[in-house]
Amino acid sequence: MTRLLPCLLLLLGTAITPVFAKSSAPSSKYGLVIHGGAGVIARDELTPAREAEYRARLAEALDAGYAVLERGGAALDAVLAAVTILEDSPLFNAGKGSVLNADGICELDASVMEGRTLGAGAVAGVHRIKNPVRLARDVMEKSGHVMMVGDGAEQFARTLDYEMMAPDYFQTDHRRQQLQKAKELEKAKAKKSAALQPEDAYLLRQFKWGTVGCVALDQAGNLAAGTSTGGMTNKKYGRVGDTPIIGAGTYANNATCAVSATGWGEYFIRAGVARDISAQMEYAGRSVAEAARATMAKVGALGGDGGVIALDARGNLAMEFNSPGMYRAHRFTGQARFVAIYAEPATP
Repeated sequence: MTRLLPCLLLLLGTAITPVFAKSSAPSSKYGLVIHGGAGVIARDELTPAREAEYRARLAEALDAGYAVLERGGAALDAVLAAVTILEDSPLFNAGKGSVLNADGICELDASVMEGRTLGAGAVAGVHRIKNPVRLARDVMEKSGHVMMVGDGAEQFARTLDYEMMAPDYFQTDHRRQQLQKAKELEKAKAKKSAALQPEDAYLLRQFKWGTVGCVALDQAGNLAAGTSTGGMTNKKYGRVGDTPIIGAGTYANNATCAVSATGWGEYFIRAGVARDISAQMEYAGRSVAEAARATMAKVGALGGDGGVIALDARGNLAMEFNSPGMYRAHRFTGQARFVAIYAEPATP
């Protein structure tokens, strides 16, 4: 029996070792999926000109990421190429154009993860970083840590010669108006002086939306994911949502899938959304679409809403959301570009 014990332990250790794919066979199919936030997006609330702006920016980000993949670049490089364009656009709640917190400033979060090594990096509560998703990657590759926050994250950025942006670089009149309205609603609720009107309830839901993200599959068969956000309008006390939390807002594993989430962050944290999708594929053998659907059902059961984009190593994708719309797009080898906003079919 004594002689058998080492063998038994070896067998048991092998049986419980998690399935992590540290390398993949080259993929004949490659591409990416992006999102610009989920929410109450109704056709009659976007002018044709404004809708065209959103579609054009999504297409620009999509094409930038695809160009990286087309020339043989890494999935994580494609993710950053796409997400930085969305961060630089004032249309989305990430980077420039982020919502304002209760103190009237932008407070930014981002994370990245690559599926081959399970490497991950994140930043939270930064105020002066033009592209937080780039700093998240540097945390992963240059720091030996996974997450940095606030002043410490910016101090780290200075050691890498990042340009520190003036706080007003990120702000727009639209976001200032949103903050003012949020504070008015907050006062009215505290005084119980007036019932919420339908348009007020709509605004309250909108205050939680706008995260951007990308998942990509490269020609080497590797997956990556990245997510970036300004958080929630009028947020207080250093509130952090799911975006910078690996396993909640972002996850990537070559053995399963890459995921980027958008929505009401508190619920996505509680459900561990991004990791939950991966775990269902790993342990229950579900497809990426089945797993995404089941996980979003859990979010809905808790009372949360939003959406996810997910992609497996064979190029199968999911764009699942339980809100009326989600800014989203994808492009893959041999397929036409797909861009959508409302509850349209998930494929061209």
